[in-house]
Amino acid sequence: MSGIQSENAPSGAEKAHPMLKLALELGPLLVFFFANLRGEWLVQKFPALATLGGPLLVATGLFMVATVTSLVVSRIVFKHLPIMPFVSGVVVLVFGSLSIWLQDDTFIKMKPTIVNTLFGVVLLGGLLFGRSLLGYVFNAAFQLDDLGWKKLTLRWGVFFLFLAIINEVVWRNFSDAVWVNFKVWGTMPITILFTLAQMPLIMRHSVNTEADGKA
Repeated sequence: MSGIQSENAPSGAEKAHPMLKLALELGPLLVFFFANLRGEWLVQKFPALATLGGPLLVATGLFMVATVTSLVVSRIVFKHLPIMPFVSGVVVLVFGSLSIWLQDDTFIKMKPTIVNTLFGVVLLGGLLFGRSLLGYVFNAAFQLDDLGWKKLTLRWGVFFLFLAIINEVVWRNFSDAVWVNFKVWGTMPITILFTLAQMPLIMRHSVNTEADGKA
């Protein structure tokens, strides 16, 4: 699809506006957290929001608006839509709309499960067919040998499934407040730590393309 790109090397605009890129990625999540935390206050200030339902559904509606806004700004400023936020955004809109329409927050709670399972199954499924799909996504950000891409793809595939499972455990066994807090303040640190933990593998399997070109 035109305008949708894989998560490869940052474009010139992304290098020039790194904080904007970060804000666009984290902004909708922070809007969701704040709206759920102050849902009753928001309804008092903007009574029309009461038509959406309870605090979590109000947060869901604002999350959807923030997500669309983030994607639009990303498309305008960076000239493309990163594929992972795009897919996640589509699922947010579908499951968020179902939650509000049916007045059932189960759908929005399952959104992280669906997205992470999708990514995990695609990555691991690709390996079964001999394809290290993560290499197609990040090949311009850094270069690894074939074994490195296979290992990294396997790790990320398993990690995405882990995120899906832990989301199911949290939303099914704890309160809405605990789930929202974990979604914002738990998932992100876990992902950052996991990403940093992959650096030794990346360093071991990095390919020096400049040296190869001179050889």
